[in-house]
Amino acid sequence: MRYLTSLISLLILTSCSQSAPPDWALVVHGGAGTIHASTLNAEQQAQYHQSLDEALVAGEHVLESGGSSLDAVTAAIQVLEQSPLFNAGRGAVFTHEGRNELDASIMDGRDLNAGAVAGVTVIKSPIAAARAVMEDSPHVMLSGVGAEEFARERGLEIVEPAYFYTERRWQDLQKAQQNEQKPQASLQGSKDWKFGTVGAVALDRDGNLAAGTSTGGMTNKRWGRIGDAPVIGAGTYAANESCAVSATGHGEYFIRRTVARDICARVQFAGASLPDAAAQVIQDILKPMGGEGGIIALDTQGNMVMEFNSAGMFRGSVSSRQARHTALFHK
Repeated sequence: MRYLTSLISLLILTSCSQSAPPDWALVVHGGAGTIHASTLNAEQQAQYHQSLDEALVAGEHVLESGGSSLDAVTAAIQVLEQSPLFNAGRGAVFTHEGRNELDASIMDGRDLNAGAVAGVTVIKSPIAAARAVMEDSPHVMLSGVGAEEFARERGLEIVEPAYFYTERRWQDLQKAQQNEQKPQASLQGSKDWKFGTVGAVALDRDGNLAAGTSTGGMTNKRWGRIGDAPVIGAGTYAANESCAVSATGHGEYFIRRTVARDICARVQFAGASLPDAAAQVIQDILKPMGGEGGIIALDTQGNMVMEFNSAGMFRGSVSSRQARHTALFHK
């Protein structure tokens, strides 16, 4: 009888531990699009896995040591901004005029505080600038030369525009402009025009959520185009009452559908589970409109979602209960 009682107690404890939420969690993405195994050789795939893992390690160190979700999101995104593999920071795509114009945003789930920058060209870490806007200004979004002046005043690292140059992205621009000359050309003509936006969502030991997104936008973009990445509620959203979301894909559709906020609202007000809310928005609503891309999301119970309607999405996750894992394709 004593043995049976002990066994029952053990089963109860095991069941409770399996269902208990993690102490902290982190999810990252590096863009969604036509990502197939056939388009990336083994060496390239290994490079993407390594960079995503490095971002997870950076955020994991913050969260494991009791740091904030904001610090974890910032640290993870800065790793990806410094990699030429992604369309953010150093690997940003070029505009029609041959410039790199960068956007980023960040949001604190505790109090809905948020910050963003758009169209900046000399700030080394756009996500750091977005966070400075959130914490050191009365505004939510700054753009262009004004955002750069603000960054200088706050002591953020400023670089020459050439810092963001990569030959790969330059050649992408040349191809896009050549395609413009073809009949029925459009921005959608290039299969990889929306690759590489990066983002992160995190849950810390205090139960606070945060989300951030950083991008170079769209290859060959014109007229100061700004996508969803710096738009709070479209490309980024975080609220402890619901979830944290970072998006990647065809920004115009994500703005029109306020994708990030829509997912969190379904969780908060409609009682939907996070996976169901993400699938409803990305698969049932966004995809029929023609919006291609995906999101990563996290709630205060540590539930993680990586939902996308494209061929693939660079992504990874880690938590206090789960080892680091990265993936590129659907399966």
